[in-house]
Amino acid sequence: MTLPHVSDDQRRARFQRRQLLDGSAGHAVTEVADAVVGLHATVPSTVHLSVWARGGAPSPDAVEDALYADRSVVKQLAMRRTLFVMTRPVLADAVGAIGLRVAASERTNMLRDLRRDDGPADPEGWIDRGRAAVLAQFADGSSRSASELRKLLPEFDIEIMRDEHKSYGGPSPMLPRLLNYLAARGDVVRGVNAADWHRSRPTWTSMETWLGEPLAHVEPPVGHAELIERWLRQYGPGTETDLVWWLGTTKSAVRKALASLPVTEVELDSGAVGYLMSDDLAQVEPVEPRALLLAGLDPTTMGWKERDFYLGGHGPQLFDRNGNGGQTAWWDGRIVGGWVLADDGVRVIPLEDLPADASRAFAERADELSHWLGEDRPTPGFPSPLMREHG
Repeated sequence: MTLPHVSDDQRRARFQRRQLLDGSAGHAVTEVADAVVGLHATVPSTVHLSVWARGGAPSPDAVEDALYADRSVVKQLAMRRTLFVMTRPVLADAVGAIGLRVAASERTNMLRDLRRDDGPADPEGWIDRGRAAVLAQFADGSSRSASELRKLLPEFDIEIMRDEHKSYGGPSPMLPRLLNYLAARGDVVRGVNAADWHRSRPTWTSMETWLGEPLAHVEPPVGHAELIERWLRQYGPGTETDLVWWLGTTKSAVRKALASLPVTEVELDSGAVGYLMSDDLAQVEPVEPRALLLAGLDPTTMGWKERDFYLGGHGPQLFDRNGNGGQTAWWDGRIVGGWVLADDGVRVIPLEDLPADASRAFAERADELSHWLGEDRPTPGFPSPLMREHG
């Protein structure tokens, strides 16, 4: 039986419409976060710049309010052990589906180091006692910085010497890693940021205190199915490879979730089999070509494992060796270059010949971003080769 065909043009039209890259404006931060399922937050400025690119941030303060005043979006270590900003329903799905897997990985990595010669006598007990001690600090609803916790909990303010001959070698403080473990479990959460919007100096508190209610419990199979449906509606069609990579989970978990959902297999231009929700097969109207300037690690840039349909041959210039996407310039749903923040403002660097209307649109968009940033100068967390060359 012949599968329905979804062209690359259709794929680009779909994600531009679904991920609010079509020129629509006036979106709430929560709407933007749900449009991409979760905003990448490893680099603090990515969150704000990604919302700005989708018309949801008249200023960085709008994102700060959603994060710390309304708490309608929450930072959470989740898919691929990556920090995301998600709305509360997505947060519950992510912790349920992925949190325990990430926490188990964090615990395994801690135990490997705690079992070194300079580690505690009972590594397993050290982690469990540390968890209890940290949660006791938050029992009264207070919040603490990592440095405050280190002073309050000297038993757990230890460093383990890792192989100094390796790139990751040297002393490794264990309390911050313990906090990451607890965050993946959904026990604690990053609270108010004690630095400017484009820098990270979080305080920590209990998840229940921050939310004002217990985090909803979601079983792993349910969480996987919910996340995959969300992804297919915003990013689809995509392949099994895309889903396994984006979730940071197993093929088995993805296949079970797909089997539980009403999905339809489709043929992609690459010849691969993709998936769409069965009630979402209608053609999407094309999007007028637009100039887009997306942050490093923007969720659209990082949305798929197999990226040729929007990246083309520009990967080596725009992604570092670890697969982290830099600051990108898009035209008509494709990446056509990158951008840097120079002393005199935002500068676009094309990687291919552009039509005159695209060049004009990029100049206007660069001016808009320069004005939005004002005197702020966010530091890129993972500069691409192109950014290093022109920065």
